[in-house]
Amino acid sequence: MEPVYTPVVGLVLAMFKAMGWRVHAEGTGHIPSAGPAVIATNHVGYLDFVFVGYGAHPAGRLVRFLAKKEVFDHRVAGPLMRGMGHIPVDRRGRPTAAIQAAADALRAGEVIGMFPESTISPSFVPMAGKTGAARMAMAAGAPLVPGAVWGSQRLLTKGRPRNLQRGVAITVRFGEPVSYEASEPPSVVTDRLMAAIGALVGAAAEEYPQRPSGPGDRWWLPAHLGGTAPTPEQVRQDIADQIRRRREERRRAG
Repeated sequence: MEPVYTPVVGLVLAMFKAMGWRVHAEGTGHIPSAGPAVIATNHVGYLDFVFVGYGAHPAGRLVRFLAKKEVFDHRVAGPLMRGMGHIPVDRRGRPTAAIQAAADALRAGEVIGMFPESTISPSFVPMAGKTGAARMAMAAGAPLVPGAVWGSQRLLTKGRPRNLQRGVAITVRFGEPVSYEASEPPSVVTDRLMAAIGALVGAAAEEYPQRPSGPGDRWWLPAHLGGTAPTPEQVRQDIADQIRRRREERRRAG
């Protein structure tokens, strides 16, 4: 029992029931029932942490997520996030401080959850991952568990209006921990991690039990599955264009 996290879990379960969301978790046995672990998944919607945390619930584990510092600054969300033991990441400050805090929590036997892409993928296909998940797992000698969440983009995601639709299916999958040697570069382990995540996401998307209701509802499907989401190549080009524009703006301003 935790004074904040336990009641929040109860509220989440009640919300799932009220909304009729069909959350199906697979591979929970890959999450250790005791001791440290890092759970690293893809990121398609703002509620992913809720569903990933739910997926770990059958293992009897409470997941401490890394989240951007701005969430902790919110007058309502902030106290809840701190009360549940989540870890803030200051992307404008020292992100390594969050890695250290997470490693310390792992050494204390906690389960840490994070999204290696560090942002929602507009294509709904996993993008390249950053090395934080591998680095913290390796620092603490903890299992590095890959995962996938699918369907949450239909409810609340970047660039789309909120859609708290009843009866939406959500799939959460966990895979076997990614092997690594202590001497390996974190970038190599991260490549292996993202390959495992990609395979889990691909299977979850292919086997997802619901389909778009019509042509206008194909936005949440990746392009390679017949959806209208941008392709990964388009997303990479958009990101490159945004970086170039920001550099030009700074150059003009300075």
